[in-house]
Amino acid sequence: MGETEAWRYGERNRSVLVGASAGVLAALALAPPAPALSFLPASVLAIPLWLALALLWSFQRRPAALWASSAWGAAAVLVSHRWLLALHPLDWIGVPLPLSLPLCVLLLLACAALAGLLLALWSAVAVRLGPQRFSAALLLSCGWGLAEVLLARGPLFWIGLGSSALPADPPLAALACLGGSGLVAALQLLIGWGLWRLLVSPLRSRPGGWAWAGLSLLALHGLGWWQLQGAGVVAAARDFPTERVEVLQPAIPTRQKQQWQARQRTERLLGQALNQAQAAGADLVLLPEGALGLEPLLAEPAAVELLSGGFRWQLDQAADGPAAGEPQQRSALLRFAAGERRFSGALDKHRLVPLGEWVPFGGLLRWSGLSAVGGLQPGAPSRLLERPAGPIAAAICYEIADGTGLAAAVREGAGWLLASANLDPYPPLLQRQFTALARLRALETRRWLVSVANTGPSQLIDPAGRVVWSLPVGVPASGVTEVPVLAELTPYGRLGELPLLALALAGLLLHLRARLPSISTMGGRSRPSS
Repeated sequence: MGETEAWRYGERNRSVLVGASAGVLAALALAPPAPALSFLPASVLAIPLWLALALLWSFQRRPAALWASSAWGAAAVLVSHRWLLALHPLDWIGVPLPLSLPLCVLLLLACAALAGLLLALWSAVAVRLGPQRFSAALLLSCGWGLAEVLLARGPLFWIGLGSSALPADPPLAALACLGGSGLVAALQLLIGWGLWRLLVSPLRSRPGGWAWAGLSLLALHGLGWWQLQGAGVVAAARDFPTERVEVLQPAIPTRQKQQWQARQRTERLLGQALNQAQAAGADLVLLPEGALGLEPLLAEPAAVELLSGGFRWQLDQAADGPAAGEPQQRSALLRFAAGERRFSGALDKHRLVPLGEWVPFGGLLRWSGLSAVGGLQPGAPSRLLERPAGPIAAAICYEIADGTGLAAAVREGAGWLLASANLDPYPPLLQRQFTALARLRALETRRWLVSVANTGPSQLIDPAGRVVWSLPVGVPASGVTEVPVLAELTPYGRLGELPLLALALAGLLLHLRARLPSISTMGGRSRPSS
C-alpha cells in the first residue's frame, strides 16, 4: 500500500469513528431521556443534538465526507431504534428460537444501513453545493425535512429530527403548526449549521457572530413560544363542544392475546368498561389496536359507542385475475354503535409493519409474513373516521409518525385525534418516542389527541402538546376524560408542506444567484453574492 493510499485509508477510518461518535450523540435526542433525567433543564437536553449536527456539517469539508456522514446516520439509528431488539423472542409468531435474535439484529442493522445510505446521498449533494453558504444550507436543510416527511409515509418507523425537539425544546417543536415536522427538522439542521459556522469563524468576528446567532435563536424560540401561548389559550377555552371518553388499557401481553384465557379477560374488561361508561355518562369507549382479535363480535350489545382495534375481511373488488373477489384481511379501527354487537364502521390500517403484517410480493411468494394473524392488506390512505357525533382523525400504531395523513383528515373536518396502538413487547424507550410523536401531531394540528395503547402510554394531550391526563403504564387501567372538539385550522393544517417547499425554493434561487457571475455593478463595485 502506497503512502497516499495509506493516508486515505487512515482518514477514512478516522472519519468513520468521528462520524459514528457524533451519531451516538445525536441519538441522545432521537431517544427521549428516561424520567430520571427530567430534572435537567430543557436547554441542556437540546444541546447534544445541535453539537452533533454541527459536527455533521463540518464533515462536508473533509476528504472522507461520505464515510463520516454515513457513519453518523447509521450510528444514530442503531442507538435510537435499539428497541427493535425487544421483539426477541419471536417464537410466539412461529419463528424458531435460534433464528429469533439474529432476525431482530438483522432488522436493526438493515435500518441502520439504510440510514447510512441516505446520509451518504445527502452528503454527496452537500459537498457538491458547498455547505459553507447559507443558501446551500437552507436548501440542504429543507431537503432533509422533506425527505423525513416522505420517509414517515413509507413502511418503516423512522424517528427523525422533526420529533427530536420534544421533550427538550417545546418552543421549537411548536413551529410545527406553521410547516409540520419537516420544518422543525430543517430548523434543527440550520441551528447546527449556524453553530458550525461560528466555531470555524475567525476569532475577531466571533463576538458579532455569536450576538447575531443568539438573537436569531431567541427570535425563533420567541415565535415558537407565541404559538404555544396561542395553543394554550385554545386548550383553556371552555366554549367548545366536548366528548366524554372512557379509555380502556387492557395490558395483555401480545404473546398471550390469542390464548383463550386472554380473550376471556379482554371480554370481561370490556364489559366492565362499557357499563362504567354508561354509568359515568360517557359518549364513547376506546380500546387499543388489535384488542378484539380475529373475531370482532361483542358478547353483549355495546352500552355506548365503542371504537376498538380488531380485524375484518374485505372483498377485493379491484383485483384482476384469480384474486378478483377474494377476501382480504385487514387490521382496522372498528366502530360499534350503541346497542350493536357487530361493527358498522371501520378505518383500515394503511401502513403495515414489514414482515410482521406485510411482505413485498407476498402473493407471489405465497408467504403471509410473521404475523400471528396472517398476511394483511393495507386500507385507504385517508385517516378520517366518520361518526354520527363528528369525524375524527385516527392513526393506528406507527401511523402516528405521518403528520401529513392526520393533517389531511383535520382539513376534512376531524375535530380531535386518536392514536391507537399496541406497543407491546416494546420497552419504555419506544413509549417515550411514541409520546413525543403524539405531542408533535397535536401541535401541528392544534387538536386534542387521545392515545390508547395496550400497555400504555394511554393519555390525553392538549393542543399545546402537553400531557394533561394519563393512565399508569404497564397495568390494566381505565379512566374517563373530556375531549374538546375543535374546528380551527393551523397554517400547516391548511397548507401542508407548502411553506417548507417555499423555503426550499428560496434556498435554491439564492444558491443559483450566488453561483452566477454578477452582470451588473452598483457604484463601480459588483453586487455582493448571497
